[in-house]
Amino acid sequence: MFALLWFALASPFKSRNRLEAENAALRHQLNILRRKVPGRAPLTNTDRWFFIQLYRWFPLILQVLTIVRPETLLHWHRAGFRRYWRWKSRSRGGRPQIETHLRALIPQMSKENQLWGAPRIHGELLKLGFEVSQSTVAKYMVKRRGPPSQGWRTFLRNHAPDIAAIDMFVVPTIGFKLLYAIVIMRLGRRHMVWTNVTANPTAEWIAQQITEAFPWDQSPRYLLRDRDRSYGTVVRRRLEAMGIRDHPTAPRSPWQNGHVERLIGSIRRECLDHVVVVGEATLRCTLRAYTRYYNDVRTHRSLHKDAPEGRPIQFTGTVRSRPVLGGLHHHYVRV
Repeated sequence: MFALLWFALASPFKSRNRLEAENAALRHQLNILRRKVPGRAPLTNTDRWFFIQLYRWFPLILQVLTIVRPETLLHWHRAGFRRYWRWKSRSRGGRPQIETHLRALIPQMSKENQLWGAPRIHGELLKLGFEVSQSTVAKYMVKRRGPPSQGWRTFLRNHAPDIAAIDMFVVPTIGFKLLYAIVIMRLGRRHMVWTNVTANPTAEWIAQQITEAFPWDQSPRYLLRDRDRSYGTVVRRRLEAMGIRDHPTAPRSPWQNGHVERLIGSIRRECLDHVVVVGEATLRCTLRAYTRYYNDVRTHRSLHKDAPEGRPIQFTGTVRSRPVLGGLHHHYVRV
């Protein structure tokens, strides 16, 4: 009551513009409260703009605002001030923006070519018909902490023709005896070089298998193997005599010899899981048949859907199927 009496006594002494501003603020608040919307009184951007403009002209209208708090109005005003100056200080010229696909192409080229710098990528883009400056290319390149280096995939791809891998796996027979099969492959074309079976894998036997798998003029430079005790001193001496560098993997790290591990998994899934092994001769014959199928017929994704020995593409003739491994797989040819 005291505040109402004070405003009534002070109103004749206020300026006409100030009274009109207060009346406009009060009238607009009534219009907002008359909106038939459940819950809190809704405020639109137009309402906020109206109160902010009144506040800019007559800051004393804060005394008559009741549906919003004064700090809320000040927050609106500061937010509008920031947006206004952000719009006013926007870039109106300078270096033009490059296309979205070009912004994606520059990091892609930088990732795929670790040894390329901005001048090299800029030259490639010029040959592709892109008009872009070298400084822009340097801006969108992938930032590296250390000196550029090739990835492990590139390194292995370049050295794969000179790398071989060896491993053994266990196969149970129909009489619950254990047979040990050895597999040797070249990583360049995923070629299965040698396979054999024994019931007693000794170092002398493994060394003999390596000798038979690689003639003296076709031996690889590196041989990957695990740390099984079967690879004794005799095996290491044989590798040294053949000029092959021995590279054992870390303990309990089969992923370091992943190619031959995947090959053993394919042998189990595609052959041995569907065959009952009677004895050593049966297993040896089955593995040799699968080796011929694996090298000559079976396609590989890593070889662009080609076989390790290479299969020609046939365009003419009638498609015929030839059973492999007793009909477990089939070879399709045109005749």
